Amino acid sequence: MEARIEKIKQQLQSQGYKLTPQREATVRVLLENEDDHLSAEDVFMLVKEKAPEIGLATVYRTLELLNEMHVVEKINFGDGVARFDLRTDSSKHHHHHLICTECGAMDEIKDDWLLPLEERLEKEFGFTVTDHRLDFQGVCSRCQNKDHPGETE
Repeated sequence: MEARIEKIKQQLQSQGYKLTPQREATVRVLLENEDDHLSAEDVFMLVKEKAPEIGLATVYRTLELLNEMHVVEKINFGDGVARFDLRTDSSKHHHHHLICTECGAMDEIKDDWLLPLEERLEKEFGFTVTDHRLDFQGVCSRCQNKDHPGETE
């Protein structure tokens, strides 16, 4: 975690920003809850436990700054709530999501299945893709199994 915080600190400094204690507390909450797709309010409630003096506006500003710097991605799964997802160094693009329309669960696809499509876009249209995001909406296996008890996933 410390190495990722240091990298984010360097990213901020390269753009003329500092990793203030409030920003660091926000980043730590995002790192500690990396798989949870937290809303700004979720982040605020968790940061407030670590830094009681922090305000909601500070958390919002920090999340927006991190989004602008591509440290996090601001995503909306169609429910009107912006959520924040940390980008990783291991992939060129953001990962994709499976969103259950029944229970709201979000599962991630870490593999980038769209690279062949990107290569085709480059070849056929001269279009260089710099990023993409793909979200699938449907019914997860857990909800399907509720409708059909006794079946396995």
